[in-house]
Amino acid sequence: MSLAFTTEEQVAVAAVGRACQLTSSVFNKLVKNETLVKGDKSPVTVGDFAAQAVISSILYHAFPADPIVGEEDASDLRVESGKEMKDRIVELANEAITADLGLGDNANWGIGPGQAKSDTEILDAIDRGNYEGGSTGRMWTIDPIDGTKGFLRGEQYAVCLSLIVDSKVQVGVIGCPNLPVDPAHPEKGTGCIFVAVRGQGAQQLTLSGANPTPLTIPTSTPETFNFLESVEAAHSSHSFNDRVSSLLNITRPATRMDSQAKYGCLARGDGGAYLRMPTGVGYREKIWDHAPGQILVEEAGGIVTDSRGEPLDFGLGRTLGENFGIIAAGKDDHPRVLAAVQKALGEAKAKV
Repeated sequence: MSLAFTTEEQVAVAAVGRACQLTSSVFNKLVKNETLVKGDKSPVTVGDFAAQAVISSILYHAFPADPIVGEEDASDLRVESGKEMKDRIVELANEAITADLGLGDNANWGIGPGQAKSDTEILDAIDRGNYEGGSTGRMWTIDPIDGTKGFLRGEQYAVCLSLIVDSKVQVGVIGCPNLPVDPAHPEKGTGCIFVAVRGQGAQQLTLSGANPTPLTIPTSTPETFNFLESVEAAHSSHSFNDRVSSLLNITRPATRMDSQAKYGCLARGDGGAYLRMPTGVGYREKIWDHAPGQILVEEAGGIVTDSRGEPLDFGLGRTLGENFGIIAAGKDDHPRVLAAVQKALGEAKAKV
């Protein structure tokens, strides 16, 4: 039987795997002057740019007509003051691009020995992520290092890639180099890739793309249920989550980690629900922050909505528009979490 998006899945896993190797290498080599600061004050490292270049380059060779919505652009690297950083990014990207072919790799994707790219090709690959999105056709989303602060702390971060077709996520891949393979068995080490294809289920792989393990969100109990939430209080309201926990009589403390690694943990049962309620009114979520996680949780048997119970809309451009807040949980748990969130929102509104 022919399965849809087989090549897209293979390409995405290969691209994320190489980007994970790159980011791990960058962390070990990172020096102070290789960090920029964007306008929103979040740290950006050479790893973000180089990882986006690697993924975008592979996508371009495999699917040259597909547009890309990426987080980074190369404008700061095209001026003289950015030359030193650009040279480092080109070097790092080419290290990943020219690494030996591994499981599932194809030289036609522009990877492997002898496939080094020029400075211009690397910068163009980064800038290929400037697509503004839309409701029709195919497009990829890239978040080269989701959870940059976690990355810089040596904690959790994720390399995230998704394929969206006509506003619906069809393929999602999340690479988590620092996530334990099995929290119950630390001796198994760290590093895994989560993969989901619509209608085909969800899996956990090794960073090399091997040993697929099917994922299904397990049934939780009051004793095992807890929230997965962001480390940074600026990203998600911890106090609001605490109120929702109280309404649900949750006794276990929340598990806090950066990035879409939370979606992977939910899909394999490391937490009961992922709850993200923005701290600022009018905040709009970026599509690359949730597209891979949404399909992963849904294919593992869960539900992902906003705080109103509405599905996430990936066809509005680079943001989720009026979708406010994210609630991801198993099918049995989502309705009661949603009800508690809406009650807490009502209480907060009444206080204003």
